[in-house]
Amino acid sequence: MPTERIAMRRVREMLRLSRDAGLATREVARRTGVAPSTLREMFRRFETSGLTWPLPLDLADAELEARLCGEAGTKQGHRRRAEPDWAALNRELRRKHVTLQILWDEYIEGHPDGYRYSRFCELYRSWEARLPVRPAC
Repeated sequence: MPTERIAMRRVREMLRLSRDAGLATREVARRTGVAPSTLREMFRRFETSGLTWPLPLDLADAELEARLCGEAGTKQGHRRRAEPDWAALNRELRRKHVTLQILWDEYIEGHPDGYRYSRFCELYRSWEARLPVRPAC
């Protein structure tokens, strides 16, 4: 589960305490109520963002957040492997003598660096669990 982002008001305060007051990381973390590891990560992001201290007066919180954390709303944790068409696999599985093993064999032929069989089955089962229940006829 992703963690909540820190309010930009608090980030500005962390930067002020560190840069202007010259306080140690642990002291800044104690005063702002964040973990020292979180503070170090925020300082690393600040350094790589290309921003300078003091921050420009016309820098809005939304822009600061975009520079430090990336664009809001971008999908986090997307899969890095070729994703099968789960709906098509589901249709194929309804046919006689078709198994997940056979479908995985076909998938891995087309995508040699794709999911291994156990992960493939796990992802299919989680996709299938989200389907509405069909009445048995």
